[in-house]
Amino acid sequence: MAPGEYVQQTLAGLDPTAGGGVDPALPLYATTFVVVDLETTGGAPDGGGITEIGAVKVRGGEELGVLATLVNPGVPIPPFITVLTGITQAMLIPAPPIEQVLPSFLEFIADAVLVAHNAPYDVGFLKAACAKHGYRWPNPRVLDTAALARRVLTRDEVPNRKLGTLAAYFRTATQPTHRALDDAKATVDVLHGLIGRLGGHRVDTVGEAIEFARAVTPTQRRKRHLAEGLPKVPGVYIFRAADDRPLYVGTSGDIATRVRSYFTAAEKRARISEMLAAAERVEAVECAHPLEAEVRELRLIAAHAPPYNRRSKFPERMVWLKLTDGPYPRLSVVRSLAPGDTAYLGPFRSKQAAELAAAGFHDAVPLRQCTHRLSLRTVTPACALAELGRCPAPCEHRITPEEYDHRAAAPFRTATASDPQVVVDALLARIETLSVGQRYEEAAVVRSRLAAVLRASVRMQRLAGLTRIAELTAARRAPGGGWELALVRHGRLAGAGVSPPGVHPRPTITAIRATAETVEPGHGPVPRASAEETERILSWLERPETRLVEMSSEWSSPVSGAGRFRDLLAKAENGGSHQLSTERS
Repeated sequence: MAPGEYVQQTLAGLDPTAGGGVDPALPLYATTFVVVDLETTGGAPDGGGITEIGAVKVRGGEELGVLATLVNPGVPIPPFITVLTGITQAMLIPAPPIEQVLPSFLEFIADAVLVAHNAPYDVGFLKAACAKHGYRWPNPRVLDTAALARRVLTRDEVPNRKLGTLAAYFRTATQPTHRALDDAKATVDVLHGLIGRLGGHRVDTVGEAIEFARAVTPTQRRKRHLAEGLPKVPGVYIFRAADDRPLYVGTSGDIATRVRSYFTAAEKRARISEMLAAAERVEAVECAHPLEAEVRELRLIAAHAPPYNRRSKFPERMVWLKLTDGPYPRLSVVRSLAPGDTAYLGPFRSKQAAELAAAGFHDAVPLRQCTHRLSLRTVTPACALAELGRCPAPCEHRITPEEYDHRAAAPFRTATASDPQVVVDALLARIETLSVGQRYEEAAVVRSRLAAVLRASVRMQRLAGLTRIAELTAARRAPGGGWELALVRHGRLAGAGVSPPGVHPRPTITAIRATAETVEPGHGPVPRASAEETERILSWLERPETRLVEMSSEWSSPVSGAGRFRDLLAKAENGGSHQLSTERS
């Protein structure tokens, strides 16, 4: 190119029907690349500073087009840049400014993968120029030949990854000269040379090449074959060790894509790296839709307790806050409910959470806190709480069983089963008293107890509303057409399926019902499934796009139940105690 000449060659061989974006699964030989190089004034990418753009479009080893132009940066060129590139101020005076070049350049790179040597530098200048002059950066996929060379070539082959060194190694037809078009053409040959080396690393697609160029660990690179052959459907994936025991269980709407992500630079968790080192195969469990996948994941984690899953393990460790039997009942934290238990709250995820809610009830109502077994005939010495007026001293028979039940036990039963108003009012009054007395730390403690009571009450009543229904069928539009169907029995997912597009879903529902799991009723708000499974189902059912098809009985919650305190719960969890003083009704 002659000095000062502006050249934009005809773009031959382009497919006019090409769609937007590049599929990461596209084979490298079928991918359109635009290899770009910039010359600049040497400053930071601030929207200007570009003095020359050179870009070459290639696909399958064939050159499709070239774009090359000098750019007037609007500022003087430093002398050392002129010495380095040979571009003088006189050459740039007749050249167009960057805002006039960008439209042609953005059109040139459309539907292509952008390639550059040390790509962050070139892409940074181009993005800054687009932002400054009001052009939308198309955010193309970017492949950095310098990063790719660091993964493909060893120090024994090349001493460094400079463009000149790589050009000499691959014997490129054009040598880099610190001019944009020459350097872009040299980078094209370097790109082709590097692609030729990728086959030995089992890298065949553009997405794999981009990920391979990133800083993945040797373990990820060695084990990436575990992601091959997996289905691109919703489901559960299980990483298994050499002895076939599950190491990690996950779920995704696209199993193949999700599992591949474990072998990319985006995966940086230390425990996952340790898991990958021990994994020998990945098992896929295809599911009808994402809800079934989420439920199966929970059940598999609960059944096998994979060592590298942190959440959803050991659902049997849930605890309950129960009102004991006897003439003077008290609150007790238990591991499970008995069929005869009628007054309880939960399940809680930990004993500490249950004890926090119990402290809230003790602040609100005069339930005894001692663990003695009291008798109607024998008197037991009172504790310090009775002397402080914090307990009505049933141990000394200062209160009758009937009065104790009315003042202490009945408010707990009512609060958990239907209306927690009495407990809420008592706790709000205590918070207000403490706040007025500027005892803010104590008020914050009571506020946390109020939140624990409301959180557990809202959760339990919400769960019980669904689990008392013997059978419920719901449908949701599938992304590809048709309907995602779920059959729920007593809060447990008993069957799932998808009806085909254009076909009435009734035959599919009938088939699901005929093969669905039999679920018998049971005691408590989560009789036949884990609380987490039922909550996942509830979230799916409560989405606006989900339709209820059939129910064996009504789905209801108490009108005056804990659900009406959701706003108060949000304030108690996130706000200060002073925000609760106006909530008393």
